[in-house]
Amino acid sequence: MTEPLRVAWLGHQSGRAGDGLLTYSRETVAGLRARGVKVFFVHHGTLAAVTDDGLTLRSLTGSHRYIISSPRTKRSITDLLRRENVDLVHVSLSFSTLIDFGLPELCHELGLPAVATFHVPYDSRFGLWQGISTAVYRLYAQSLASFDRVIIFSEQQKNLLEHYGVAADNIAVIPNGVDVEKYSPGASDYKQTLDAGALVGYLGRVDPEKNVDLLVRAFQDVDAPDDVKLVVVGSGSEKRRLDRRYGSARVVFTGQVLDEAERIAMLRAMDMFVLPSMVEGLSLSLLEAMACGVAPVATDVGSDGEALRGAGIVLDTKDLDGQLRLALRTLIEFPKFREELGRRARTRAVERFSLADNLDRLLSVYRELRPAAGAAAS
Repeated sequence: MTEPLRVAWLGHQSGRAGDGLLTYSRETVAGLRARGVKVFFVHHGTLAAVTDDGLTLRSLTGSHRYIISSPRTKRSITDLLRRENVDLVHVSLSFSTLIDFGLPELCHELGLPAVATFHVPYDSRFGLWQGISTAVYRLYAQSLASFDRVIIFSEQQKNLLEHYGVAADNIAVIPNGVDVEKYSPGASDYKQTLDAGALVGYLGRVDPEKNVDLLVRAFQDVDAPDDVKLVVVGSGSEKRRLDRRYGSARVVFTGQVLDEAERIAMLRAMDMFVLPSMVEGLSLSLLEAMACGVAPVATDVGSDGEALRGAGIVLDTKDLDGQLRLALRTLIEFPKFREELGRRARTRAVERFSLADNLDRLLSVYRELRPAAGAAAS
């Protein structure tokens, strides 16, 4: 029998938070294992890996987003790669300050291909966030050029990396993927628990760049019927302040919801999903809402506009206040229109953002880089 492909996956895991980085690692690792790949999951923190096939590293910071590695991190990873006869290394960036920029060299010294998924949000429009994202992309470009393959989420993001010197042949466009069987339209009693006739929803981090405050104010200004409610699912630096200021029977801040079944029930109950961010990569929460058949509204930042155009309402950040109000008023007043957008969004998610399809494409990249290694099950 052919030995399975052996992949070291450097990613993210946390028992205290839930966001796109964590979901990407969890879903991809689980999907690869289900296809017969031997995955050694390497992550920081105190939470043990789901299986014994991995390595839990110590870090000097508590957040999975901003990690300063222990000085022993490089040695620990090197020992794992040698001990387990790994065929290929895949890192979800950013992983840590110590590893992000030196991993290609380490892998090549060991004769291993190195793959990176580059999640860093970006905004191509002139402004503050465009300046920040440009600086970050320039910083990472030299290191990314040394990887054997860079996974990104859209053609626009590919063009940006090419502009900063990453070879086009080394870039693979494989979007975020959603389990479209699990995230699907279905029954939910969550709307009844809020006594809502129609439900506007947001799911994600409640941080300044997400513009949740603008969403709440626009919702209040629309002057919708009393049974139209807004639910904000997630936590972050702005959550407590916004809850104190705006929380009410019509504007509900739930905080972080880690249970996946509960989040799916919330998404299925929503009539509209709104993501008014100033900067994004490709939002998994947006794709999850689309897969659940919710009428989606999102700003044209990162890859979100490219993913949504033709299947939802895309907002221009230059007039976000006015466009948010118009989008909310339109979807609240015309239920047939939002139902049609929900159907289109579901179709788009199934056709372009299926996790199963995207995992197959990722496996093709692995096999191209390591053709002599064992073939994974399909």
